[in-house]
Amino acid sequence: MSSFEVIVAVASVVAGAIASLAGFGIGSIMTPLLMLHLDAKVAVAAVSIPHIVATAIRFWMLRASLDRNVLLRFGLTSAAGGLLGALLHTVIGVKTLTIFLGVVLILTGAVGVLGLNLRFGRHAAPVAGLFSGLLGGLVGNQGGIRSGAMLGFDLSKEAFIATSTAIGLVVDGARMPVYLWSEGAKLMSVRTMIVIMTAGVVIGTFLGRILLGRIPEPLFKRLVSGLVLLLGIALLVF
Repeated sequence: MSSFEVIVAVASVVAGAIASLAGFGIGSIMTPLLMLHLDAKVAVAAVSIPHIVATAIRFWMLRASLDRNVLLRFGLTSAAGGLLGALLHTVIGVKTLTIFLGVVLILTGAVGVLGLNLRFGRHAAPVAGLFSGLLGGLVGNQGGIRSGAMLGFDLSKEAFIATSTAIGLVVDGARMPVYLWSEGAKLMSVRTMIVIMTAGVVIGTFLGRILLGRIPEPLFKRLVSGLVLLLGIALLVF
């Protein structure tokens, strides 16, 4: 195993654990890491495979806490936006959009860290879902955008993660065929990296689930907000 593969393995475990705590982390951490060695579009497509595996496991563990109203009002339009973003991702550059997204995430995360309340009404939820899904599909960081948007719903930590994870599964189902169609041949050349990432995120998913139960409810949203803030900063810096 090369030194870079070791780094990928460790980062995958960390990413899987963070995703179990915040509803995102795998794409946000692994995509820019792989972009050090791979073309951006191949990196996004490669990460989508361990992402859907870990997301499916995480949802199974928390399925009883799913909030179906948020899933329907926010999640379905998020999936539609994710599909559209994935299609656009194959034909347009995303540098300027990534900078814009970084600023949005910084503002969203800062509001949550400060303890201010964001709330989505009945009519705003589908629009927020569509917009967050579209941005996520374009830049390959859907989970962080989705979690930032979902801070506007009044959910328990288990319901937050379960619902975000369920939406992630729907979004993955919409975008993965596009990624496989556009980058399938190139993915075969990095199959070892994909296997390493998949094993790492699965291990991290189980570790994160243990940690989630130990986080006090009042601190949960600030923790997620802090991670969203860090993701926004990372998008601008890197």
